[in-house]
Amino acid sequence: MEAFNLTSSSTPTFILNGIPGLEAAHIWISIPFSMSYIISLLGNFTVLFVVAREQTLHKPMYLLLCMMAFTDIGMSTCVVPKALCIFWFSFKGITLDGCITQMFFLYLFTTIQSAVLVIMAFDRYVAICDPLRYATILTNAQIAKLGLVSLIRAVLLILPVPLLLLRLPFCDNRFILHTYCEHIAIVKMSCGDTTVNRTYSMVITFVIIGLDLTLIGLSYRLIIRAIFRLSSKKAHWKALNTCTAHICVMLMSYTPYLFSTLTHRFGHGIASHVHILLANLYLLVPPMLNPIIYGVKTKELRDKVGKYTCKM
Repeated sequence: MEAFNLTSSSTPTFILNGIPGLEAAHIWISIPFSMSYIISLLGNFTVLFVVAREQTLHKPMYLLLCMMAFTDIGMSTCVVPKALCIFWFSFKGITLDGCITQMFFLYLFTTIQSAVLVIMAFDRYVAICDPLRYATILTNAQIAKLGLVSLIRAVLLILPVPLLLLRLPFCDNRFILHTYCEHIAIVKMSCGDTTVNRTYSMVITFVIIGLDLTLIGLSYRLIIRAIFRLSSKKAHWKALNTCTAHICVMLMSYTPYLFSTLTHRFGHGIASHVHILLANLYLLVPPMLNPIIYGVKTKELRDKVGKYTCKM
C-alpha cells in the first residue's frame, strides 16, 4: 500500500529514512539532537531578548549578534523538529513541496549567516584598523542595510535551486537516506537530466563560500598587519582578543560545512551514516555554541545576561 501511494500520488511524496544503518539507535541519537536544540534555542533567544531589552546594547556589534542568533534558530529549526519526528514517531513522509520548502529555508539561513560572518569580519577590521571612525562608518542604520543586502543576496542565489528542482520528474523510488531534504539527495531521486541542478549547486557553493572566505581573509590580513604595527605585546594581545570570538564562530561554521559538503560529493568510500552525522553536526553544534562563545567573550553581554538571570 505504501509503494502504491508513493507511485500513484499526483504530488510526489518522499520518505526520509533518518540515519541508515543506525535505525535501532534512533532513540539514543535523538537525545543529543534534542538537547542541542534546546540549548540552542535557550542561548539564542536569550541573546535576542537581552539585546532587545537593554538600550546600551543597541550597537552594531550586538545587532550582528542578533542576526547570528536569528540565523542559528532558523537553521536548527528547519531540521531538528522533523528529525525528532523521524527518531521518536517514525513520521518519515514529506511531500515534494514540504521537502523543497525545508531545503530552501535551510540554505537561505546558511547563506545569510555566511554574509553575517563577513560583516562581523569587517566590523573587527574597522574597530582595530580605524577605531576613531568606527562610530561613523558602522552605524545601526548601516548594519541594518547590510543585513537587508545579505537577505536579498541569499534569496537571489538560493531561489533558483527549488525552481530548478520543480521542473524535474521523480522516480518511483523516493526514499531519501537522510534526516532532512538535502539538495543532492533530492536530485538523486530524479529520473530526468540533473546536470543543470548539480552544476548550479556546485557553482553557488563555491561562489558563496569562496567569496565570503576571501573577504574574511582579506579583512584579517589587514587586521594582522595593523596589529603588528602596535608598539607593545600587550596591545597585540588586546587587539587579537577582540577577534577570538568571531574566529571561533567562523571556524565552527565553515569547517564542518566544507568538510560535510566535500565528503558528500567526493568521499564515495565513506559510509552513508558518517555523511549524515557530519551534515547534522554542522546544523547542531554551531547554533548551540555560538551564543555561549559570545556570552563568555563579550563582557558587556555577559553582565547583562547575568543581571536577568539573577532576577529569576
